[in-house]
Amino acid sequence: MIGSELAGVDQRLPGGAPPVLMYHSVQDYVSDPYRVTVRPERFARQLRWLRLRGWTGVGMGELLRAHRRGRARGLVGLTFDDGYADFDDTVVATLREHGFTATVFVLAHRLGGYNAWDGDGPRKSLMNAEQVRRVARQGMEIGSHGLLHRPLSELPHTEMVDEVHRSRAELTELLGVAVEGFCYPYGDLDRRTMREVDQAGYSYACAVRPASLACGLAIPRIHVGDRDNELRLEAKRWRARLRPVQ
Repeated sequence: MIGSELAGVDQRLPGGAPPVLMYHSVQDYVSDPYRVTVRPERFARQLRWLRLRGWTGVGMGELLRAHRRGRARGLVGLTFDDGYADFDDTVVATLREHGFTATVFVLAHRLGGYNAWDGDGPRKSLMNAEQVRRVARQGMEIGSHGLLHRPLSELPHTEMVDEVHRSRAELTELLGVAVEGFCYPYGDLDRRTMREVDQAGYSYACAVRPASLACGLAIPRIHVGDRDNELRLEAKRWRARLRPVQ
C-alpha cells in the first residue's frame, strides 16, 4: 500500500475498474521505432471492434464518474498521450463516427511544436493552442502531460513541481475550465510525484503498467499498437483483468 506520506490521497483503485486503452499517434508511417503509431485503417477497425463488442469509448473523467455511480458497465477509457496533431486531424472524426469520446494529454509548453523527446524517431507535429480548444469543443477531454515531456521522478523537486502545477494552471487558462487529469510522461512516477499531483488539484492521474502504487493517481492502462487486431486486443483486455493490482 502507499505510505503515510500520501495521506489524504484516494489510495484505492476502484474495484472492478473498467479497462483503459492507451494510444499515442494515429497516422500512416514508414518508421516507428517507439511503437507509438497506429495506422488510421487499423485504428478504425479497433474502434469498430469495440463497438461491435458492446463497448463505448469515453474520456477518463466520464469513465471515473460513471464508475463511482456504478454505471460504467460497457464503457472503456480511451486516452491519447502527447497531444499529436493527428488527434485533431484524424482521431476525433473517427471517434465521432462511433459516438466515442476520449482524453488527450497535452504538453503545455510544446503546443504547436513537435516530439523533440523522441530523438531517434520521426518528427511528429503536436497540436497548437487552437487545435486543443477545437477538440475540447468537440467533446474531448484535455488532460495535462506536464510541460516538456520529462521523467518527473528524475527532476529536481522545484522543476518537478513546476511540470505538475504550471501545466494545469496554463491549460486551465487556455480552456476556461479546470483540467482534472494528469498523465505521467514515460509512465514515470513515485510517491513524491503522486503527492504533488494530488496537491496540484488533479482528480486522477494515468500511469502505464500496474504496480504496487496503483490507485486513483496511478491508473494503469493497456497499450494499443498497430499490430493489435481483434484477437490481440481481447487477449490484452483479459490479461489486464487477471493481473493483480495492490
